[in-house]
Formats: sequence, C-alpha cells, structure tokens
Amino acid sequence: MGILFTFLFCVVTLILLVVGFLFYKMSQMPNPPYQVPPKRIDPAQWDQERVTVGWIGHSTVLIQFYGIRIITDPVLTERIGIPLGWGDNWKMGPKRHTSPAIDVEGIEPVDVVLLSHAHMDHLDLSSLRKVVTSETVIITTSGISHLLRKLGAKEVRELDGKWDNMVLSNGLVIQAIPVVHWGKRYPWSRKQGYTGFLLSYRDKKIFYPGDTAYTDVCKELPRWGEIDLAFMPIGAYEPASFQVNHCTPEQAWKMFVDSGAKKLVPIHWNTFVLSFEPVEEPLERLIDAAQASKKEDCVVIRELGEMYVLDEVETGRVLRSSSEQVSS
Repeated sequence: MGILFTFLFCVVTLILLVVGFLFYKMSQMPNPPYQVPPKRIDPAQWDQERVTVGWIGHSTVLIQFYGIRIITDPVLTERIGIPLGWGDNWKMGPKRHTSPAIDVEGIEPVDVVLLSHAHMDHLDLSSLRKVVTSETVIITTSGISHLLRKLGAKEVRELDGKWDNMVLSNGLVIQAIPVVHWGKRYPWSRKQGYTGFLLSYRDKKIFYPGDTAYTDVCKELPRWGEIDLAFMPIGAYEPASFQVNHCTPEQAWKMFVDSGAKKLVPIHWNTFVLSFEPVEEPLERLIDAAQASKKEDCVVIRELGEMYVLDEVETGRVLRSSSEQVSS
C-alpha cells in the first residue's frame, strides 16, 4: 500500500510540475489586446475577370482566381484546438487576438479549399463546415481526407507533397510543393503529411506554401514558370527551436527571392499567439529585409482585410477597402 501511495504521489507531483512549467512559459508569451481589423473584405464586389486576393487572418486567404474562388486553410472561429463539444468556440487551445477580416456569409460560394496540413491552426473542422458546400472540391495532402468525409464536399483529393499535381475540371492546375514542416494533428496520429501548393490558371501562377521552415526548394519553382504572387509565413519562429518548422521573416524573404515571384503577401502572423516573438515584430523584420534589398514595394499586403488585385499590368495594386474596386 505504501509503495502504491508513493508511486501515485510521484505521478501527481510530476503532472503538477509539468502543468506549472507550461503555465509559466505561457505567461511569458505576448498578450496583445483583442482587435477588430479596420478593413473588411467584401468579395461580392470582386471582378471575376481579374485575380484578387484578400487576407482574412493567419493562413486564411481568399483568392478570386478569375472565375474560381479559392480559400486556403480556413480558420474563422475565435478559438482553435481540441473541440469540447459545446459549440464552435468551445475548444482547448489558443484564442485569436484579431478577428477575421470578413463576414463568413460573404465567403461563399467556394469552389476550392486548399488544406496544407492537419494542424489545428490550419485545419479547423467547424470553420470548414461554414465554407464547404456540395460544389466544393477540397485539395489536401496525404493521410488527411478521412478527417473531411462528413463535410459534404463534392470531392476530396490528396496530393503527396512531392511535386505531385492534378488538373481540376475547371482548368485549375495544382502542384504539390515539398515544403519543410510536420503534419500530425495529434501526437498519436500516423502518416499525415504536409505540402505547399503552386496554382496555375490561364497565364497566372500563385504560390501558397502553408507552413514551412526555410527550404531551398523555392529555387526550383522558377522552372514551372514565373510566379505572380507568393504567400509567405513569417511568424511563430521564437524560440529558435521553432525554426525547425517555421521560417524567420528574413528566411521568408529569401525564399520569396529564390522563387522569383513578383509580389509577396505575408501570412501566419498577428492572429494567434503561438510563439514568443512580439506580435508586430514579424512584419517589421520582413520590411527591413525587403528594404535591404531595395524591394519594399514587393510586400503588397500588410494588414488584415487588405486586398490585392493582380492587374494585367505587372505592378498590380493594393485595395485598402472593397469600395476602391467598385469605384475603379
């Protein structure tokens, strides 16, 4: 009896120490005030004969690729994490400090959903239920489609993340790009992959890497043709051990340059506190890197809710609000 008591005491003590350590580390993370983006995305105003993108928050981007509407890693709820069963926002996990820069009702209809991997801040089932319809095609990576069977999508297709590609019935070409990350949704999950995507339609190309550490794979991208727009993750890099899976802003800039893309949209920052760097630091460091290369104007979206139109001319233009496009 004494041995059992001693064992239980040691187990409980160890658990309390681990929990205490985790709470201590969390107390050192940034605690920004909650904010609502001053700019809002209204895709109802977008011209279907142009390419328009809008940053909703974190890694969620809405893309009007001419007549094809695409959303990346949709996360639209106030909290991410393990569902507790009492509603969309009852989850055990981080709470967002910046609300989504769009009304959910305005997102539909979505033709294509891109899911780069199964992490909670990229694959949120409650958000997917809001945007997936019977006409939506979901493109993801290996080992994930079983999580998506009950969403009622028209089709769920997997790419293996190693230069695999497919052509959808609407003509959109999707190429899997082998980025550097990890894909397990839970510690016990098996064979769940991760990938980036290179999108090609008509004469335009868009690169969406999802999450990635620095990789020289971006040097390979020019062989597929000139890239018009690249999204690059710039947050969640501190402490340095996180950089095994997340690039720094300077590394994001280097990958952008390596890709040969014309314009850069920074993502994966200023939405959830997932690491220890100050929430505004990623963009500041990215702009510094761009200025050092004398290419600051290549960074085209810097706030949630901003939109960018890829005009027929090379420069494109940033929309600060949807009314600018209506009046243009």
